[in-house]
Amino acid sequence: MPSFDRISAYNIMWTFVLFDLPTETKKQRKAYSNFRKAMLKDGFEMLQYSIYYRHAASREYMETHIKKIENQMPNEGKVSIMMVTDKQFGDIKHYWCASQIDPPDTPSQLVMF
Repeated sequence: MPSFDRISAYNIMWTFVLFDLPTETKKQRKAYSNFRKAMLKDGFEMLQYSIYYRHAASREYMETHIKKIENQMPNEGKVSIMMVTDKQFGDIKHYWCASQIDPPDTPSQLVMF
């Protein structure tokens, strides 16, 4: 009998990238832009201006995306990477203009046999 323990709210992960990068010079703005574009290309979505998030089916899969972010980090500024389980993400309360909104849906997983 197959085990379905792998697909649970405690194994599915969300990665958040929080950053504060300088944009005073043309070189800094280019580094900021390249960093942001690399995250978008890797499937991250903007939650707020300097907060991006991405769904990952497992911790191992998440680690590959974290390495990609680490390889794209600019030389200046601050970058933090936070990982939470799907269960923890589901407990976050999201508000827009003082009204609570539903969190983003967990992407459906592609199953291949």
